[in-house]
Amino acid sequence: MKCGRTLTFDEIGIHKKMINRGATEFFCLTCLAESIGSTEERLRERIEHFRKQGCLLFQ
Repeated sequence: MKCGRTLTFDEIGIHKKMINRGATEFFCLTCLAESIGSTEERLRERIEHFRKQGCLLFQ
């Protein structure tokens, strides 16, 4: 984790889905967006998309 913030299950899930499913350290949404050149809003949209698809990382 880059900023030291307490993470949500969705933040851990999106990091696993987009970066490395076997990861043991994670970025918060802000740091992840910065890291991959995206926005927090776009990542939230992806989380909802994966949740609607039934992805087990976002239950």
